[in-house]
Order: sequence, then structure tokens, then C-alpha cells
Amino acid sequence: MTHPHATPTASTDSTPNARNTEAQPETSTPGAPTPDSATPDTAPIPDTARTPGTTPSPDTALTGLTTLPSLTDLRRRLTTDLDQAAHTWLEHALDEAAAHPGIHGPISAWELRLAEAGRRCGAAHADAARVLILHAARAGADALSRVYFQGTADERRAVLHALPHLVSGPAALPLVEDALRTNDTRLLGAAVGPYAARHLDAHSWRHAVLKCLFTGVPVDHVADLPRRARGDGELARMLGDYAAERTAAGRSVPEDLYRVLDLTESAPPAPGPDHPHGKES
Repeated sequence: MTHPHATPTASTDSTPNARNTEAQPETSTPGAPTPDSATPDTAPIPDTARTPGTTPSPDTALTGLTTLPSLTDLRRRLTTDLDQAAHTWLEHALDEAAAHPGIHGPISAWELRLAEAGRRCGAAHADAARVLILHAARAGADALSRVYFQGTADERRAVLHALPHLVSGPAALPLVEDALRTNDTRLLGAAVGPYAARHLDAHSWRHAVLKCLFTGVPVDHVADLPRRARGDGELARMLGDYAAERTAAGRSVPEDLYRVLDLTESAPPAPGPDHPHGKES
């Protein structure tokens, strides 16, 4: 069956910068780094979040990968791709963060390095550099929350990308939930990554999928989408309602909606430890 193709209009919010930093505006959204070998995921790396009608600039440290790299591999690729000055700066930033991990006073030295990453490494590599710095600083849920709520939109996005590397349980879910309340498509694209796939409950995850559809974030960004959508009758009902509303209003239905709907019609997996999310009450 051929479904009508739609290009929904995305709305975006600007995220205010609560810190006076040296960060420069970034104009592209690199691909999301993802869990290291301690907390592996197998979902493919999604394309960068984008507003419909624009072409995102990929993070060259991740371009072409179809499986999630370890942090060791991510660092190796940055070492190859960065010029000498950027590589020297990054190595210094990582050593500094490792020597003085955690939160120190109003702002830690490694937090300042996060702010500089876009200017020092370039927008195409900034997310990856920030994830490595956060990992070197052994940033826990409290430190990540401070960076997220005091940082720029670019720093917030990097925090979301770093969550699978640094937080093993659901303690950082408030950051994901905050990002899902925005209409910033780049934050949304980062928020629906592997950490959300593992820890969002069924109700919140379904609404995250719907948020992607009506803001124009491609569902390719949604980590572990086939498994979580498989046999989900409630998600199918929500998708049907949304499609009906758009049709009644004379608007086209996003092609991605039909893709997800097809996934919900797949047979559900057998219950067990590999399907931890259960039914929504």
C-alpha cells in the first residue's frame, strides 16, 4: 500500500544559556555517541535531528557507522579526524577532567571545556568531544543535571547523548522528560536515544514517538523502535487517532506514522527478561 507523504512543519524553541561561557553558536547537530562496552546497545546510530526541509551536517566522527561505537572507538576516530590544534586541546581537556572529576564550586574546569568544545573542535565534532569530556570527568546524575539545566542547547544535547555511557539506572530520566517537553528538534532527536529506550515507561515512550511525528523528527532517531513498538496495540490506537485528526483537518499524514504503525502490527515478543517494559495500565 502506498501512503501519502507529508512534510510536517516543525516548531522550534530556543534554549536560553544560563551560563556566561566561551561557547560559540553551533549550526549543525552531530550524531549521537552511544553506550560504551559497559552498557552496550545494538540500535543503529540515527541521523542527526533536523527541521524538515534542512540538511543536517553529520558528526564526522560517527559518519558511516551502523552500530554503536565504544568510547574508545569514538576517541580513536576523533584523534584521526581532528587537526593537530584541536586534538591537542581535546587531550588536555580530557586529562584535566580526569584529574579533577566531579563538581567543584560554582563551575568546574571541565564544564568550561564543554563550553569551548564547539569553537575548539568544530560543530561537526563538538558533541563527541563533549561526551568524552563528560565521561573523563566521571559526571554522575547530579553533575549532568547541572550541565543540562545551566548549559546551552548544544551542551544539553551532549548531556543527552552521554547518558547511556554514564548513568546505568533511571536517575537521569528528568533530563529526558524535560527535553521531550520542548519543541527543539535537535534536543528531541537526542532525547529518544538508547537511554530513553531502556528507561522510559510505556506511556512516556509512546508520547515521545508521537512528539517526534508532529515535530518532524524522523523516527529513525528513536532507539530500539522496532522492539518497543512491536505488537503495541495502544501505540497503534494513538497513531490511528493522530492520523484521523490530521485527515479530518485536511492535512497530510507523515509517512513515518505508517512506518511505526506497521511495526505495531508485528507479532509481540514472548515475555521475559529481554522485554522489560510490560503493558501500560
